[in-house]
Amino acid sequence: MAISEKMTPLEVRATTSLASIYGLRMFGMFSILPIFAIYAASFPEHPTPFMIGLALGAYGLTQAFFQLPFGMASDKYGRKPMIYLGLGIFAVGSMVAALAMNIEGVIIGRALQGAGAVSAVVTALLADLTRDEHRTKAMATIGATIGVAFAISLVGGPILNQWIGVPGIFFMTALLTLAAIAVVKFVVPDPVHSYHHSDASATPEKLKDVLKNKQLLRLNYGIFALHAAQMAMFVVVPFAITKSSQIEVNQHWHIYLPVLIGSFILMVPAIIYAEKQAKMKQVFVLAIGLMLIAQLMFSVSIQHFWGIVFSLTLYFVAFNILEATLPSIISKIAPAAAKGTAMGVYNTTQSLGIFVGGALGGYLSHQFGYASVFIFCSVMMILWLIFAYSMQAPPAVKTKMFSMDESALNMNATEVEALKRSLTNLQGVLEVAVLPKELTVILKLDKSQSLNEAEIETLVHQLLKG
Repeated sequence: MAISEKMTPLEVRATTSLASIYGLRMFGMFSILPIFAIYAASFPEHPTPFMIGLALGAYGLTQAFFQLPFGMASDKYGRKPMIYLGLGIFAVGSMVAALAMNIEGVIIGRALQGAGAVSAVVTALLADLTRDEHRTKAMATIGATIGVAFAISLVGGPILNQWIGVPGIFFMTALLTLAAIAVVKFVVPDPVHSYHHSDASATPEKLKDVLKNKQLLRLNYGIFALHAAQMAMFVVVPFAITKSSQIEVNQHWHIYLPVLIGSFILMVPAIIYAEKQAKMKQVFVLAIGLMLIAQLMFSVSIQHFWGIVFSLTLYFVAFNILEATLPSIISKIAPAAAKGTAMGVYNTTQSLGIFVGGALGGYLSHQFGYASVFIFCSVMMILWLIFAYSMQAPPAVKTKMFSMDESALNMNATEVEALKRSLTNLQGVLEVAVLPKELTVILKLDKSQSLNEAEIETLVHQLLKG
């Protein structure tokens, strides 16, 4: 039985519409990063850099707190109702930040934005609307959308600031969020069945195992450090660019645009090499080393314009490689039946990094100067480099998912174990997860072997039918 290589029109519509929700939300969130610190400093009470950093990072704390609960609640109360709730809270937070007359008001607004943590729910809905064999492709589309939204927002933020100001960007974010609600209501298909997907959603029973996995903990520290350093950077760099060059914040996009284009050009060959040549760990460790060099360069050249530009270029090359490879390594290392849980913990630590980086970056820059922020970030990168260098190289694996018919719901434990043994004995199969309640079988295939995937698929379907 051959598997269709193409998504159905419904799957395409679900993937593109849900990716657009991510894109609309993230564009609004990211657009303020390159301009917010200078805007916030203009409040009449002249807030401290710590308060500015807290405002930048506040959404990370509430997002970390609500992300997993929102996803789990959607299993009980439905995907779309939880998305409406989360996007509604996010829109209210955007309006509060837009209308704020002081930094405290912005902090409240940003915290509310984070509380509308719908990412896990959107992922779960995407899993409901796509067949197992196409889910990885759908998730990759969302990941690419987030990356594009980030790049466009760094360039678009200063331009939008010139036209409508930071309050206008917050208003725009609220309007984009309302547009996202309309997309969910009128464009995103309604799932025929909603149920838990272990590959896409967190499973409470798997949390303990994931949190005890030392290899995953290293990666969780990594995403924490990566986003803590990012948020700390955006507390300092806008001021540093303006002071060192006299270039107004509305013109900072002239710097970010060529830096981002150059970093993407340099990133792509590294990612292709890592995947095609099974050199993921080597490229990963080198990227962390490059990030460390970028942070050290920032610390010694933050007062000099061309030093900042060179440091930014190194930073974004490393950032883009790490942001792309981290989820890939997670999926390779995480147990097949706990991938969703591993990604949920990963996303939570990322959000915590955003909060800590913003608050601590503001505090350090105020107390000890700009260079101290990057010295702290360098220490984080040194620790990450040690963790990454000593980690196990991720296996060269490819994940394949197969749907089971509804008769699988009646399988007992003995039958599940027998099927698992039969699948494990297939050549090239490294790991098997049989999930009857989810009507799904997940295989991890050894890419280092010469695999005949069509033959494996045929054998799997014969076993599932038998």
